[in-house]
Amino acid sequence: MTGTSPADSHPDGSTCVVYDAGQLIVGPAAGPDDSRAIDRESDDGPLEIREDAAFAAIDGEVVAVGSSDEITREYPPENAETAIDAAGNAVVPGFVDPHTHAVFAGDRSDEFAAKLRGKSYQEILAEGGGILRTVRATRNASDADLRANLRAHLDVMLASGTTTVEVKSGYGLDVETELRLLETIDRVADGHPIDVVPTFMGAHAVPEGREADEYVGRVVGEQVPAVADQEIAEFCDVFCEADVFDVAQSRRVLEAGAAAGLTPKVHAEEFTRLGGSQLAADLGAASADHLLHATEEDAAALAAADVVPVLLPATAFGLGEAYADARTFLEAGAPVALATDFNPNCHARTMEFVQTLATVEMGLTPAEALRGATHDASLAIDRDDGTGTLREGAPADAVVLEAPSFVHLAYRFDSSAVDTVIKTGVEVGP
Repeated sequence: MTGTSPADSHPDGSTCVVYDAGQLIVGPAAGPDDSRAIDRESDDGPLEIREDAAFAAIDGEVVAVGSSDEITREYPPENAETAIDAAGNAVVPGFVDPHTHAVFAGDRSDEFAAKLRGKSYQEILAEGGGILRTVRATRNASDADLRANLRAHLDVMLASGTTTVEVKSGYGLDVETELRLLETIDRVADGHPIDVVPTFMGAHAVPEGREADEYVGRVVGEQVPAVADQEIAEFCDVFCEADVFDVAQSRRVLEAGAAAGLTPKVHAEEFTRLGGSQLAADLGAASADHLLHATEEDAAALAAADVVPVLLPATAFGLGEAYADARTFLEAGAPVALATDFNPNCHARTMEFVQTLATVEMGLTPAEALRGATHDASLAIDRDDGTGTLREGAPADAVVLEAPSFVHLAYRFDSSAVDTVIKTGVEVGP
């Protein structure tokens, strides 16, 4: 067993004990054998897995990990405020979703039907649909409706095991609405169990009636300073893509954001290879996301710059496009994070479904997918406190499955495998 007894640490703190786990996924495998390009016949691969295991937490922080006998002897379940018998099932870290656009209004299900009839994303955007349609709906929505929408989406995410989520603005495209969206994120996060990470994305699209260069000037000169003064956003993202923002324009936005204290992120190489990956590497961004058209050269640049590739298989699924080549990034030595990309064009809110797609369509093992949905995803939002693991000192965010193996997260795609969700040592769902 590792950790300390209640007598040694936080004697008056609230205690959580999760015990009798058939599998306890602690986090990434430790030591020199921690290879991300693993033998695909292995079930555990890049994960540290304990059997017949338990963990204890005090005041929301993991303080001990070990066998059930050892943990329950030192931290008796009958004395804990939260005590959960996993009954031989698997326990995994809470999922981290590092890329969503979850605050918006309106519905675009008809565009999904249009895509099934053969229309492309770009054609729909050119006709006034896509992002710009959601911008119109979001600008017209009340603050109460925006909060209710976001809260409902977070509730679904939490029930399926997500305990940390990034949420971007970007459906405002003007100072007033972008600030409203960030304020919505902040207010909803304040009363919700999920940890919400706010990102400013004023450079999500070019508004109707504007030219890209002119609008970039407004983002840099008006929106970024206002967002910095508001002090809510942590990151600044940009859609670096053909017919949206080119590399030079994207650089202007991200450098202005960085000067205002916002860490860069980049939507890169989604529809074309424009150079967003190289830009992310050059700026030392937290992540480069999408990457469907990234090359081995791009993967090497990201790995060398410690920029986390974030892959979004549900987006490719919804668009009917080819998937990003996950193995290229793993072989380059980069961590591969997974995310839902939840937005009106990609109505996927569960990291379980993302893990299924990552295994079936992108060739990851279940272990690689789980690591990508937990620890490696936390790297894409600069969390270095153990988020995405159940190691000593980490937040006690955990998911108890109603299945004996974590493989069920990818294997069971008709329903959720989640039985209990724990956030900072407190049972919060489903």
